[in-house]
Amino acid sequence: MSSAIAARGLHVHLGGREVVQVDALDIAAGQWTAVVGPNGAGKTTLIKMLTGDLAPDTGNIKLGTNVTRLYLDQKRESFDLDKTLWQTLASGGGDSIVAQGRSRHVVAYLRDFLFDEKQATMPVRALSGGERARLLLAKLFAQPANLIILDEPTNDLDMDTLDLLQDVLGDFDGTVIVVSHDRDFLDRLATSIIAVEGDGVVEEYPGGYSDYLDQRKDAERHAVQAKPAAKATAPRAAVTPETPRWSSKDQRTLDQVADRMTTLEAEVKTIEAALADPNLYARDPAKFEKASALLAQKRNELETAEHRWLELEERRADLGA
Repeated sequence: MSSAIAARGLHVHLGGREVVQVDALDIAAGQWTAVVGPNGAGKTTLIKMLTGDLAPDTGNIKLGTNVTRLYLDQKRESFDLDKTLWQTLASGGGDSIVAQGRSRHVVAYLRDFLFDEKQATMPVRALSGGERARLLLAKLFAQPANLIILDEPTNDLDMDTLDLLQDVLGDFDGTVIVVSHDRDFLDRLATSIIAVEGDGVVEEYPGGYSDYLDQRKDAERHAVQAKPAAKATAPRAAVTPETPRWSSKDQRTLDQVADRMTTLEAEVKTIEAALADPNLYARDPAKFEKASALLAQKRNELETAEHRWLELEERRADLGA
C-alpha cells in the first residue's frame, strides 16, 4: 500500500528541549491514525510537521503522490454570521456543490448533516453551537481532499454531532489523522496509534486506543522482567520504597470526578435543549448569546473532567486495582 506521509529522522526543539523525535514513520494511504499523548507533549507540533506547516530541525517528510490535505484545528473556523447556510456552502453561487467527487444539491447535502430544508436559507447566526459545528463539518467535507487532519475534533460537540462525525469519517475513503483524548471515539475508528509521550520519542502502535494501552503495558512488563537482578553482594538499601498502590483516596477522587462528569453532562444537555429552539435567537438574542457562552464553558469543564477521569482510570489499570 502506498504512503500518504513518510517521515525520516525528524527532530524538533522548542524552549531548549527536544519535543519530537521520529526515526521512521509511514502513514499508509487510507489509514485512520490517531495521535495521542498528554497535553503539551508535542502532538500538535508533530501534526504540523507531518502536514508541512512546520519545518523540523533535521529530517525530511514526504507527502504521497496527489495527496491534497485539509486541516481542522482546535480554534475552528469562523463564519460570516450574516450569510445563509446555502451561501456558506455554495459560496460561488448556484444550487449545487461537489462533495467527495459527487455533485450534490445544497439542500440534499445539508440533510446529510441533520439540517432541514427551511434552515438552508437561515443566517448562520441563528444556529445553535452544535448546529454551527455540523455546518463546519459540512463545509470541511465539501472540499476536495484525500487527507484530513483533525486536531481535537470532538471538543465542544454534542452527542448528535459526534455521532455524525463518526459516520462521516467512517465513510471517508481517504487518509485521516486525528488528535484526540476521546477514548471511545478513537476505539471506534482508529486503525493505528501514534503515541507522543512527552519525552520527545514518538512510537506507533497498530490498532485502536485500547490496543495501544495493552501493548504499552506489555512492553513495560517485559522491560521489568528483562531488568538484570541485583548482585548478591550489593549493599541492601536502608529504606525499601513502598510499592505504588491504588489507595482509597484515589478511589474517592475517581468517584468525585465521575460524579462531576455526570452533573456537567446533564447541564450541557439542558443548555443544548434550550439552544435547539430555532426561534430562540429571534425571540431573545441576549439569552441566546448568554446560553451559548455558558454552553462553551460547561463543555470545557466537562473536557477537563474527562481528561482527569481518563488519567485516573489508566493509573488504576496500571496498578491492577
